[in-house]
Amino acid sequence: MLRPATDADSAGVIDLIARVYAEYPGCVLDVEREERGLLAPASSFDRFFVLEEAGRIVGSAAMALHDGIAELKKVYLEPGLRGRGQGRRLIETIEAAARAAGAPSIEAWSDTRFLTAHAVYGRMGYERTGRTRELHDLSNSVEYHFTKRLT
Repeated sequence: MLRPATDADSAGVIDLIARVYAEYPGCVLDVEREERGLLAPASSFDRFFVLEEAGRIVGSAAMALHDGIAELKKVYLEPGLRGRGQGRRLIETIEAAARAAGAPSIEAWSDTRFLTAHAVYGRMGYERTGRTRELHDLSNSVEYHFTKRLT
């Protein structure tokens, strides 16, 4: 079931992201130092959705608005659910929320290690802009920038 997140979903969202990070050597999830917004996901983002199966959170996607531009954030999916259209469903839900908010475009930043996500973004019409950024975080993350016109 895809539904809007509540702040009470915090533990499930954190557990999901920790499971995904475990797939990637060097990825560290430190909620207290780097991801405090996950402690109250619904309150920390303009929109936050979770995908739930049998009472367990198995997918997430969020949106933040910055000067009228939507940013796709926190897109994570349980490894066993990939390739079944659930990631696309999460992203399309955020895109619909962005359109409803009047955003003309949506952007995403994605860790260079998340190759599957990059392929999904490409299939969904996101273009890699060539911009990168270093987060100087515990994971030593470098991210690629993607954008998509919504209107």
